[in-house]
Amino acid sequence: MANATPKAFASPDHFALVDLREALRERLAIIHDEESRRDEKQHMARLRVISEKIDKLQAALPRPIDPRLAHYLQRRSYDKALDFLESV
Repeated sequence: MANATPKAFASPDHFALVDLREALRERLAIIHDEESRRDEKQHMARLRVISEKIDKLQAALPRPIDPRLAHYLQRRSYDKALDFLESV
């Protein structure tokens, strides 16, 4: 666990970005879940819930937000936002 940051030393900014990254990953998993897609109503409900979570996490991010990340999130380019977060 060389990349793990002890909680005592991690900043709130770090945890906000980690939570957002995990929510973006969860959204991708839902999108690619073939079984979930068989029940369109349930699938759309799952996507709505995770999208609302992403919106809340985005609103809670410490300011200023990197302009590229802000752009991806505003445009709902969640794949690009996730790629950005995984590269930092």
